[in-house]
Amino acid sequence: MDADKVIQDLNRRFAAPLPEFYQRRIIFWYDEDQEFADKLDEIVLENAKTVILTGSNAFAVKKLLNHDDLTSNYLVYSPVSYNRQDDNWLLDIELYSEEFRADLISIWMDEMDIPSTPAMRKQVKHYRKYFNAKDRRARIVAQNKIPSTPAQLHMAVMAAICGLKNPQPNQIIRSVFRAGLDVQNNATYREFINYGSEDAFWAMVRQGCGFYEEEHDLGRLAIHLLLTASTRTLRPEYLAGLDIFISMPHQAYCYDFISEWLHGEDREQLYDVARYVEDEAHLNQRFAKLAVDDLVNTECFPCINEVILTKLMTEISNHIIDVDTISATVEKRRTCAWYEPFENFYDGLLQVANMQRFFKEHSAGFHTADAKGIWKEYTENYYQMDTYYRLFHLSFQKSLETSNILLDDLFKHVADKVEGLYSHWFLGGLGNNWSDVCADELEQYGKVLEIAKQEDFYRSRIKNSDTRVFVIISDALRYEVAASLADQLRRETQSKVSLSSMQSIFPSITKFGMAALLPHKELGAEVRNDILTVFADAQSTASTNRDKVLKNENPSSVALQYKNIIGMKRAERSALVKGMDVVYLYHDTIDDASHTSDTSVFPACDKAISELKNLVRIIVNEFGGTRIMITADHGFLYTYSPLTEDDKVDKTSFNGMDVEYGRRYAIMQKGAAPKYLMPVKFLDGKSEFDGFAPRESIRIKMNGGGLNFVHGGISLQEMVVPVIEYRYLRNDSMEYKRNKQKYDTKPVTVSLLSANRKISNMIFSLNFYQKDAVGDNREATTYLVYFTDESGKQISDVQKIIADKTSDNGADRTFRCNFNLKSLKYSNTATYYLVIADEQGLQMPQREQFQIDIAFAVDEFDFFS
Repeated sequence: MDADKVIQDLNRRFAAPLPEFYQRRIIFWYDEDQEFADKLDEIVLENAKTVILTGSNAFAVKKLLNHDDLTSNYLVYSPVSYNRQDDNWLLDIELYSEEFRADLISIWMDEMDIPSTPAMRKQVKHYRKYFNAKDRRARIVAQNKIPSTPAQLHMAVMAAICGLKNPQPNQIIRSVFRAGLDVQNNATYREFINYGSEDAFWAMVRQGCGFYEEEHDLGRLAIHLLLTASTRTLRPEYLAGLDIFISMPHQAYCYDFISEWLHGEDREQLYDVARYVEDEAHLNQRFAKLAVDDLVNTECFPCINEVILTKLMTEISNHIIDVDTISATVEKRRTCAWYEPFENFYDGLLQVANMQRFFKEHSAGFHTADAKGIWKEYTENYYQMDTYYRLFHLSFQKSLETSNILLDDLFKHVADKVEGLYSHWFLGGLGNNWSDVCADELEQYGKVLEIAKQEDFYRSRIKNSDTRVFVIISDALRYEVAASLADQLRRETQSKVSLSSMQSIFPSITKFGMAALLPHKELGAEVRNDILTVFADAQSTASTNRDKVLKNENPSSVALQYKNIIGMKRAERSALVKGMDVVYLYHDTIDDASHTSDTSVFPACDKAISELKNLVRIIVNEFGGTRIMITADHGFLYTYSPLTEDDKVDKTSFNGMDVEYGRRYAIMQKGAAPKYLMPVKFLDGKSEFDGFAPRESIRIKMNGGGLNFVHGGISLQEMVVPVIEYRYLRNDSMEYKRNKQKYDTKPVTVSLLSANRKISNMIFSLNFYQKDAVGDNREATTYLVYFTDESGKQISDVQKIIADKTSDNGADRTFRCNFNLKSLKYSNTATYYLVIADEQGLQMPQREQFQIDIAFAVDEFDFFS
């Protein structure tokens, strides 16, 4: 600012009206740097006298202003600063006078509303290079809090360099780490150096987390932070030899810092930092010597997942499958950070535990004496083993899409053990029992007595329906997949859903199963153009003729293909079903996937469930349907591992008498007697052919692929055809009104089980209880649990509860969470709250009052104090 501008500003100030009760105006012009000392002769004011302080004339000036001249306006030029206020003889006059500054520092401080104290002026001068740009000064103004102390100014400048509006130590350190651990290439850190914040940064770090080394090294700081934080959940002796990186007095701050980052939106940037620390400190080798229980509660290092999984997979490969340990470990780890990269491995191991539990429950094998009994056991219980196997292989296949050099081969060994348990023990044992007890009935009748037949489907369930009915036929929808679909429909829609079964026609292949589901009095088969063709009352049952077969029975019927209608506009597809009493919708996702690759079958099952749920919504919302039947033409057998020669039968004994055969069935001319195949009466004996099927899960030798996914035979997995009866319940229906609570879908809730409401330690545990089991109209929900003060400020780490327990036993629906309070001052007279919040924010959070009485709680760090 030049002298003319100074004179103009001062004359304006002296010309302004005086404050109330003032008779004159005295202005102190502070210029500690004496930037205008050589220009004082140019300062001539219109309505004020000028007096200059020299450092030795304070008494004379005081006498002048307080005694000699009590009426004149005065400008007091003060280039003097005092270390102690007691040394300032003019302090009393300054307190009732006005202040003026014309130096650049003062202008900046005034612009940023920073208090004009000597200490603050000193720090603004320190950051002169940073404040020399208007946009950088604007970043300080835009922050949540204007700095009022030197420490706050340091923080504000560092935060502004990092692009932060909230100048907090944790955020600043995280921003530096995000720019990389190499100080030479870290753009944020280089700006600290450029603008003079480097020493302030390390002073903040030293006071906060106890890290002090002569060499400024971000990598060693990262090691210090993560190792010190980990001592909250790992016993210190497990980190023996790394003591140089650990500061126990600063454990609370380091844990809070890492925990906050782990559960923040930018936690993925911590992943690389944690991996660096693992490598530098050789933590993988160290943790490998510990037990799973020693590691399960520590989440800051990704390698802990690899160590835990390695131990569990190695035990499984060695035929040691501890169901309780695997289940408890997965339960804990799935709520931890870094679970997602290892989710497929954990999910796979959980299915191994489920399979092993099933094995232990049925360790005596399968010895049911009659076919109807086995059918009942399968449809009520045994089918779950098929689900566990499918879910394992879904996880296994997903794991192959990403590579983990430490776990990939181990998981393949686990897959080998799963094959032994499923293919040899379950399919072999159950298949042998089933083949033995159903053989006579299949040979004599071509079916199992006292079990509903697929051929009776239309006659028993559709023909005499008093309401419009929609029938969804999903090709190869196996019973266990349908059970998952039915469960999801119950939980996700306002409906009444039942699941039953019927036995498929033999052979359990598409052209026979689809024909059996059509209206007919009698099914027949003839060879036409060298192809075995199926007829319903002498009409072709090929896909192009099914609409005609339906209309012959009921003119108000229509057959539609899912793949055709799904791409139509709403009005177009609604027009197709308008006025129809019976609508058949053909869906083909699972069987179609098998033609691409056997390994596509299980993923296609998940896709089919999703598509079928969507189709149900279309029928309800667009077509106005309330009664929907979902069924299949047949099921399927699937095994992942290649079959040995012992699992196949040779077709050389067919002697040219075969009419048609597949991996799991053979239709032969009358009089044929193929070796190693079971006779199955074909079409009630009303044809010129005989039927045969392999026992258990054995395949017939054929050229080409398709050994893993097969159907056509008489195994339970192939023969048990699901029937889901879905009834949508409108709000005005009597059934819904009478049982509203039963049919309204709600999330399961979690409540605090622990009775004590007083906390006396910084680290403590609480028990929680899932009130209802997941199932029917109760859906799984994830909750975040943490503590806050009265103002809602979070004062603890965040724990996650995945409330998805399906057990009817309340003891199986409990959770134990470990909490860590932040290093703050706590009052034993204040009220604090435990918050249980739905992760999706769809429910009102629960709040439970607590008292915190901790005698030696650590204060918040006051950096640079």
